[in-house]
Amino acid sequence: ATTNTAITNAHSTTHSTDTSTDATTDTSTHAPATPPSNTDAQQCTDQEQPEEIATRKQEIVFEITDDDLPYEEELDRNPYSVRHWLRYIENKKGCLKEYENYVSNKQSTSDETTKEKEATRVEEKDESSVVRKCTMEDIYHVYERAVLQMPMSYKLWNQYLKLRLSSIGDDACLASPAVESINNMFERCLVFMHRMPRVWLTYCKFLMDQHKITRTRKTFDRALCALPITQHGRVWALYLKFVMMHEMTETAVRVWRRYLKLSPEDTEDYINYLVSQKKLEEAAQRYEWCVNTDKFSSKYRKSKYQLWSELCDLISNNPKETSLKNAEAIIRHGLQRYMDQTGRLWNSLAQYYINSGLFERARDVYEEALLSVVTVRDFTQVFDAYAQFEEILLNKDLEDIEAAEAKPEQQDGFNLRLARYEDLIDRRELLLNSVMLRQNPHNVIEWQKRVTLYAGNTKMIVTTYMEAVKTIDPKQAAGKLWQLWVEFARFYEDNGQLKDARVILQRATEVAYVRVDDLASVWCEWAEMEIRNDNEKESLQILKRATASPGSRINYHDESETVQRRLHKSLKLWSLYADLEESLGTFQSCKAVYDRIVDLRIATPQIVINYGMFLQENSYFEEAFKAYEKGIALFKWPYVYDIWNTYLSKFLERYSGTKIERARDLFEQCLEKCPAKYCRALFLLYAQMEENHGLARHALQVYSRATKSVPPEQKMEMYNVYLQHANQMYGIARTREIYQEAIEELPDDNSREMCLRFAETERVMGEIDRAREIFVYCSQICDPRVTKDYWDKWTEFEVKHGNEDTMKELLRIKRSMEAKYNTQVNQMSAQMLASAVEASGTKASAAQVPAAAADGMQLLEARAAAAAQAAAAPQQPHGGAKIMFVRGDTSARDEEVADAGRVANPDEIDIDDNSDDDNDDVPMEKEI
Repeated sequence: ATTNTAITNAHSTTHSTDTSTDATTDTSTHAPATPPSNTDAQQCTDQEQPEEIATRKQEIVFEITDDDLPYEEELDRNPYSVRHWLRYIENKKGCLKEYENYVSNKQSTSDETTKEKEATRVEEKDESSVVRKCTMEDIYHVYERAVLQMPMSYKLWNQYLKLRLSSIGDDACLASPAVESINNMFERCLVFMHRMPRVWLTYCKFLMDQHKITRTRKTFDRALCALPITQHGRVWALYLKFVMMHEMTETAVRVWRRYLKLSPEDTEDYINYLVSQKKLEEAAQRYEWCVNTDKFSSKYRKSKYQLWSELCDLISNNPKETSLKNAEAIIRHGLQRYMDQTGRLWNSLAQYYINSGLFERARDVYEEALLSVVTVRDFTQVFDAYAQFEEILLNKDLEDIEAAEAKPEQQDGFNLRLARYEDLIDRRELLLNSVMLRQNPHNVIEWQKRVTLYAGNTKMIVTTYMEAVKTIDPKQAAGKLWQLWVEFARFYEDNGQLKDARVILQRATEVAYVRVDDLASVWCEWAEMEIRNDNEKESLQILKRATASPGSRINYHDESETVQRRLHKSLKLWSLYADLEESLGTFQSCKAVYDRIVDLRIATPQIVINYGMFLQENSYFEEAFKAYEKGIALFKWPYVYDIWNTYLSKFLERYSGTKIERARDLFEQCLEKCPAKYCRALFLLYAQMEENHGLARHALQVYSRATKSVPPEQKMEMYNVYLQHANQMYGIARTREIYQEAIEELPDDNSREMCLRFAETERVMGEIDRAREIFVYCSQICDPRVTKDYWDKWTEFEVKHGNEDTMKELLRIKRSMEAKYNTQVNQMSAQMLASAVEASGTKASAAQVPAAAADGMQLLEARAAAAAQAAAAPQQPHGGAKIMFVRGDTSARDEEVADAGRVANPDEIDIDDNSDDDNDDVPMEKEI
């Protein structure tokens, strides 16, 4: 039933010209081409393709069953069809799987001896009823025939290699013939598939697992030579991984150098590898290349500064291993390049010398850094590192001294280091001040702090002051520059060198300050210094020099002019000058100073008042009044209020009623433009003058004018004063018209109070009916729910002076007022609710509103809103609809209520009011 067939295939020695990178399918035929020209690929070909491959015929003998015959016939007809070969292989794999399943089933019911007998029996049974034996060797034979027939098929080679690799497993012995056989098979494959990167990668991985270092390295090199440049990236990734797996640093370095020529962006990975292998010198060189190459971009997104910091740390921590000749130059270049991070770089440079054992050189670097940094952060970093360095050296010397008997040289060295450490700590504030001045050399406050730090050192204080005044630019000064000059002069004054202090102040007056007030402060301090040293005349001369006019008209606020030319209009300077003239000068000289201040139009209301007081103290009253009038001409309201108030007070005090008409003119002139806010005190002063020296009628007229001129919040108080003085002058009857006027002018709250006082006045006078009429009139503005006190007082009045009819009338009016205010509240509530509903677009039913009411007032408002909405709704055509109305006008009802409240009193006595004062023309009494 089976036959042995010898199939002989010649081993092809030609190469393919296929240049595809990673083919997944192949055609049935390939055109022959010349082999690759590179040396490594040619060596591979020469190793695996000797004369025996070209001349020897390889014979593969195996059994062909009846199931294989259809596939063999197809291959006979189409020997170059990859599809037919794959179908044949899949058939073999299926047979193998069936056979393995059959054997596994038999193993569960018999021992090993039985299994051997069964296997022999299987071979002898009829093929129609027994599973045929099939092994992996049969599949290998088919693959061998296929690749010999089609050596350029990547698909066949790929599947064959995968099958062979999977057959040995992970636990296979690396020295077994099967492993070497697979290696040879890879070599045979690469003769034809040398352009396929996947084959090379698989082969290299397989060799890496075998730990054949040299052979693997050569294979990687052959792959790089055989593959095009576009495919090298895939090989290099595995190649670098391979060289870093084993302890072969020199080889890895050479491989990395070759790789960086292709991909320099991976330099950081190479640096990390060099650092791990202690190749620090080359790592530093690579770092230097990274920071100096502008086109280099970190793959880890590191900035140039980060790379520079890593380089500095590498150099400073490993000075001997790196052994760079230009290490200091590299770090100093970073100091110039990164000005905002100088503290860390200075510490790196100092650390480089410390690790090199050059402690004195490190100390020089620290000192240079402290004098160079410009930020407090950098200063803190450097100072802390410097102090820690000195402390470590101190502790080391102390340990050496304690360990053995100290020699004199060691003790001296320890004392020197201790002195250095203490000096460093003492200089911290001064060094920090130097940093702040390097940030802004025009900072006056920092210069003043520096002078304070040198307290007790006269020479350094003078040097600091001189350096400060030379360095600071007045236009850029931060702080009070004039104060620095004054303190400089005060330093000489405190040391008894008054002449040098004058020289300093003279130079200070020549500085181009930004503001005139600064220059004026210098002159004032100069004058005060002369006063402190009992040179009063000299101080007056100094102020006279300072206030001298430049000879031309200059605007004080004209910044184009220098401050020296605008100084003569400084109010601060003139104020001091006037004070000194009052204390030390004559009357004429002081008056001239004040006149000059007024003429320059720089006077303030206080200066005008001081001028007037000065003249009055010297009994020049008319001159004082003229000074006041000049001040009044200079200022407007409300600034002139104090001048007017002082002027009028002093005038009345001086003449005491002898010049009434002049005083009246002054008051009228003052009140003509006086704002309502300031007129109250002036009206009271005016009225007091009329009471004391004028006519009572004029006084009441002034009070009447005052009640109309003062602000609304002061009217009530003013009416009280008016009523009090009218009562004192003309009696209580004269106050009626004032009460009537007040009730009309004042707001409701104050008017209600006036009505009660008016009614009480009438009651005291016995005019009960007039008092009742006042209560009835005032009831129109009194809501019984709000003004309960008013109604209680009226009730009390009726209980004392009324009868049953008047009490009924009171209750009737009270009910009418309740109805009136309820109606007004309902109207307002309805309008507010209707507008709110219309604005928000709410269409809720009005019947739901009372349910939400929390108290009686809300309930009333809700009912009023419901009534308003019902009245505003369009009339429904059906007869069942109800029409509701809302009262819109209550004026008629108010009039009815008012008429009902006016009850005639048959016992009323008509008293002639004109009998109180025959000399006054009192207007007719207004009916209430």
